[in-house]
Amino acid sequence: MNLDKSQKRINKRVKRGFHGYPLITIQYFGNDDGIATKVEVGFIEAENTTPMLEAFESSTDIRQDETVQTTIIKIIDRVDAKTVTLELMPPLK
Repeated sequence: MNLDKSQKRINKRVKRGFHGYPLITIQYFGNDDGIATKVEVGFIEAENTTPMLEAFESSTDIRQDETVQTTIIKIIDRVDAKTVTLELMPPLK
């Protein structure tokens, strides 16, 4: 799957808002607002459960990494996520 298509699918799921569980959280981290070098994908199966986390890192902007973005889509599809959230976290220290 190409990068543009992956990003569109992720953004479409994020825009839907909360539709229940299972829930996928996507959090991007970086040294500044322009480049995210780390992403954490969390899976929450039900309310009040501990999230399972998967993290990916890159030396370049991970939001532009086709392999990582496609992997995120596969995770969303595999768990049949009802809700997807996306956050850009404050710069890493």
